[in-house]
Amino acid sequence: MSQTTPHVFTRTVASPVGPLFLAASDAGLHAVEFAVHRHPVPRGDHWRDGAHPVLDATARQLAEYFAGTRRSFDLPFAASGTPFQCEVWAALTRIPYGTTASYVELARMVDRPGASRAVGAANGRNPLSIVVPCHRVIGAGGALTGFGGGLATKEFLLTLEGAWPRADRLL
Repeated sequence: MSQTTPHVFTRTVASPVGPLFLAASDAGLHAVEFAVHRHPVPRGDHWRDGAHPVLDATARQLAEYFAGTRRSFDLPFAASGTPFQCEVWAALTRIPYGTTASYVELARMVDRPGASRAVGAANGRNPLSIVVPCHRVIGAGGALTGFGGGLATKEFLLTLEGAWPRADRLL
């Protein structure tokens, strides 16, 4: 008996931070990627441009987010990662809109206070940019640090949310 791999449907949508590549299947959202993405999700032969309700919902919710009327996302996620990466990505969804957390704080959120580097690496592999808010993680000193979409995009997103510039920002 042969098993068929479910189709993953893709679409690119315009946004204030440039085109965003979306991928979804019946299992949920697989990817939200910037035009230049440091760690793109591996694609397969079962990925193709097309329509899917999860893509429609993602495009609508992203438009609402950029319009300032949405603060959180209500989408089914189907991101692939290690158990540790998935744990970090779940913790990212608990950083409230309009706030930031340091890598050290994120490591504490996953009960691994000494693993801020590993947490940073997992954060950098987040396949669901914006909807899983890895942009809300900043350096311990309050500085904007690495971001797959670029620091200008990270600053734009944090400014949109009212989390940047920070009042306690170091000059």
